[in-house]
Amino acid sequence: MSYCLHSESHLDTGPIYVRENGKLHVVNQGAGGVQNVTPKARPFSLFSRTFSVELCMNREDDRARRQRTDHFIFTYTKEGNLRYSAKSLFSLVLGYISDNVDHIDSLIGFPEQIAEKLFSAAEARQKFTEPVTGLRALQKFTEAYGSLVLCSLCLRNRYLVISEKLEEIKSFRELTCLDLSCCKLGDEHELLEHLTKEALSSVKRLLLKDNSLSDAGLRRMTAPVRVLKKGLDNLLVLDLSCNPKITDVGIGYLLSFKKLNCLDISGTGLKDVDAVIKRLQMQIGLVHSKVPLKEFDHSNCKTEGWAEQTVLQWEQAVLEAMKPQDNLRSRVTALHFYGKTHRIEEVVKCTLVEPETKASGNLQFYKENVENCHLPLKKEVAGSHELKNNKKRALAEQERERTSKQKHLCLTVEDWDLLNTY
Repeated sequence: MSYCLHSESHLDTGPIYVRENGKLHVVNQGAGGVQNVTPKARPFSLFSRTFSVELCMNREDDRARRQRTDHFIFTYTKEGNLRYSAKSLFSLVLGYISDNVDHIDSLIGFPEQIAEKLFSAAEARQKFTEPVTGLRALQKFTEAYGSLVLCSLCLRNRYLVISEKLEEIKSFRELTCLDLSCCKLGDEHELLEHLTKEALSSVKRLLLKDNSLSDAGLRRMTAPVRVLKKGLDNLLVLDLSCNPKITDVGIGYLLSFKKLNCLDISGTGLKDVDAVIKRLQMQIGLVHSKVPLKEFDHSNCKTEGWAEQTVLQWEQAVLEAMKPQDNLRSRVTALHFYGKTHRIEEVVKCTLVEPETKASGNLQFYKENVENCHLPLKKEVAGSHELKNNKKRALAEQERERTSKQKHLCLTVEDWDLLNTY
């Protein structure tokens, strides 16, 4: 007892209680005596006074924290106050999966409605423009949803997009319309070989105008149909115009397309045109048209599907890469200073009317028993002019009414004061 009372300690032990004769007494350390005082209850403390709490957050670098999508939506009320609301759990999960869309194993059997939202979220983050991960992510969607991703693809005069995104273009499946006009692909191009694959057997409209094709390219393209009855067996519309290396021999390979309804071979290197016309009519029932057909005006084939904006992003990326850089501008300035001319490479543009087409005449064919295939193009053009004139009249009337209302409109002093407050 004496040891406890008189021992020196650096810590404040507080009051000391002693039980004597069944009663509890407190020991007064200053006086050294014992007082019969009932002790006051001290509040219970779980931690000591020196205990501190540190809030640990997700310790990631500032760059990744800035790139992370905010989990709140900030809006303004009518009074001008800032109000925020938390995003839904679905939006947060959708954003996380779209950020890591290339790590998805498979989407087969996944609901189409949710998959479309996931594709749009990944597209907004430009995940499909990345070199390696973009292709892997796009293949997951095309394997599971086919024509929903893209049912029609127009790459007319976009040969740079084809060269940069060839693997991505080959990943599309179940296309029904494909426009490759004015791309100068040639007979040996990998994309023309891909046309004979089973993935593009659903193509019904194929436009290959001005692609430097010859009889060898047509023989290679029609081989699966002629031998195995596969490939482009469902083809309905085919445009081979402005390919002067295609001769009468190459036209013979086209006779394997039994379902063909419209054919354009204007501007080709045919020697006996009359014999080709009779051959097409006798064997596959195609009749020579004296007027241009609307099927070959290159306005019906457009890029349609989930990946429509993705194709536009590819084209914008190619155009950005073609812009001159600062170091190249300095070289051009130096060439001008020394009097040297800079070689300018002009972009090859596709013209719808070629000199070869004018020389050989219109060689477009159609089947008589097929509806909406042999309508002339001139009627469509006349109808479009009438629509434009009607729109102009309607706009003129609206403008006349708006100006008449403005003449009768007068603002009071209170109205001007209200406008000046903004």
